Amino acid sequence: MSWIRLKNISKSYDRAAIFREIHFKLTSGDKVGLIGQNGVGKTTLIKLILGEEEPDDGTVDITDDVRIGYFSQFSELDSETTIGAELVALFPEVLALEAEMNEVDAGFAASPDAAEMTRLVERQAELFEAQERAGSWTYENDIDTVLTKLGFSAEHRELPISQLSGGWRNRAALAKALLQQPQILLMDEPTNYLDIDGLRWLEDWFQKFDGALIVISHDRQFLDAVCNRIVEVENRRLYEYDGSFANYVQKKQMRIKTLEREFAHEGELLAYEQEAISNRKELAKNPSPALRRRLAKVKKSGTPRPVDRIVTEIYKGLHVKDELCEVTGLGMAFAGRSLFEGLSFDVRRGDRIAILGPNGCGKTTLLAALSGALAPTSSGEIRWTSGTKCVSFTQVVDELDLDDTVGHAVSAMPDSLAFHATKKSVNRFLGLFQFSEMDRARKIGQLSGGEAARIALVQCLLSGAAVIIADEPTNHLDMQSTQVMERALAHFPGAVLVVSHDRFFIDKVANRVLQFDGEGGVSELQAGV
Repeated sequence: MSWIRLKNISKSYDRAAIFREIHFKLTSGDKVGLIGQNGVGKTTLIKLILGEEEPDDGTVDITDDVRIGYFSQFSELDSETTIGAELVALFPEVLALEAEMNEVDAGFAASPDAAEMTRLVERQAELFEAQERAGSWTYENDIDTVLTKLGFSAEHRELPISQLSGGWRNRAALAKALLQQPQILLMDEPTNYLDIDGLRWLEDWFQKFDGALIVISHDRQFLDAVCNRIVEVENRRLYEYDGSFANYVQKKQMRIKTLEREFAHEGELLAYEQEAISNRKELAKNPSPALRRRLAKVKKSGTPRPVDRIVTEIYKGLHVKDELCEVTGLGMAFAGRSLFEGLSFDVRRGDRIAILGPNGCGKTTLLAALSGALAPTSSGEIRWTSGTKCVSFTQVVDELDLDDTVGHAVSAMPDSLAFHATKKSVNRFLGLFQFSEMDRARKIGQLSGGEAARIALVQCLLSGAAVIIADEPTNHLDMQSTQVMERALAHFPGAVLVVSHDRFFIDKVANRVLQFDGEGGVSELQAGV
């Protein structure tokens, strides 16, 4: 039986069509990954299901009394209560049973007569059975597990929700959505604020969830682990692919062979994606150094594809020194708490350094110190080779001029490669990130959050800097933009330091890993090919 049925839905905004005569159904056990470029209508589809938007034509049918839970990347709880109190309130039946059981206990303590004693004993037995059915013995442990896995410390749990940061209020909203025990979960980018341990736990939670799920996500490994259907929003229609994300990659490659002109670069990016998936599976079976070297050789020997030619054309004039930076005995603290001590490593041309670890361990602080936004607060030093320039994705995003145009912004930095490249090369590079020649005249202030993130990324890639520093660069990118970034970084002649929870992205890009343990320790691990 279908819980949700969309029939012949059409939807437009300001005469711009979002959907044309689409059909969709969701049944128990469906785990649907909803994908597509930013702005194609993924969130609109969720809003149609929730009744927050009305279709221009067609019908949305929801089974009566079905319980739907919803979480958005912009969801934030705002309450003067603590997160624990907010979540306990989700179990009113349990709380009512506990209150009545306390009344029964008080009745026993009042030395009742025989008749009253019999009534109390019978009622106590009934309440025990009701508590068993309602989960009275496990709900507190369930709350604690969710909060722990989402990273809430004892300090976070004691504060009113209104005093938590936006990221923590977002995680609080996620905890509430999971614990509401709905039959259907609608999830819009649930992974954005989670570290890798939190991601793995959430994957396991969704795998065990016995209801139905629709999840919007750009995290390919998450989609592959959780989903049994992929629905892509494209050209105002829905295209369905049974199976995991890996199956989608294979099946879509076959579909676009007949549409090569329309999907100029997408087939090529999917081919890279298929290679990455195959490499990951081979490495899982046999993680030997010899296999890693063989796969690396295969990558280097491949015939250049159009995306690669566009990128290498841009970078041919960028010359980078071998030694770029040396970090010695670095220690950083925040709010009086030591984050890490004695960190030493170097940065050389060609390095792709992934910085991993639990939330709050100092990853972002390290990037801020490297970019010069923070000075070492405890010990050590950061020595940049003379003349080496670095660019910070976070700073570029923060400093975007809303009155500037797309065309001017890409060449706004003093050493921008756009000054020396041909207009055709720059336009092609922008095209990879879904900006047409007409978009060059658009003002930054008119762009969506995802589009602004893409422009900031293009600025970084064209900045002429020898080192790119990026904190969660994939968070607001659609899947195709992330794939293009991966190809651009593969050919970038300098070095990259990146914090990311996107494991697929890390596996494709990184050749070194700095692993923070959350207790002040940092170790360097071997990265994949």
